[in-house]
Amino acid sequence: MNFKKIIYSKLNSRQQESYNYQKVSSRLADYGFQTIKLSDDWKGADFLAQHTDGKTLLKIQLKSRLTLDKKYLDKGIHICFRQGSYIYLYDHDEIIKVFNGKGGDQTKSWKEKGIYHWPKIPQSYNKHLLKFLIK
Repeated sequence: MNFKKIIYSKLNSRQQESYNYQKVSSRLADYGFQTIKLSDDWKGADFLAQHTDGKTLLKIQLKSRLTLDKKYLDKGIHICFRQGSYIYLYDHDEIIKVFNGKGGDQTKSWKEKGIYHWPKIPQSYNKHLLKFLIK
């Protein structure tokens, strides 16, 4: 069989989500996690990641970029996104505290729409997100 690598940008949005799920699952496996893809969002999660310690279970929402959304507040959701070869997995509520501390919660967009997302990580968030980088 002759394998040919795909071009990510040519995939449709559903294919991109599946691709990202597989990439993230592979990386999480290196850290003792098994993932379970959910057919429908369950309590805000696209998939679950269960650790081999038998104690840790993460509810993960897969995104294409750094995202903050009021609908995930206080639900124990982790957000995961890829930026190039880097994969970030962060506790949504923890990053909200950083966002609020920088005055983001005072913006019109947050007050009216309750969502923020950035195509690239803003410089002011780089140091905060480093601890959420899955190497």
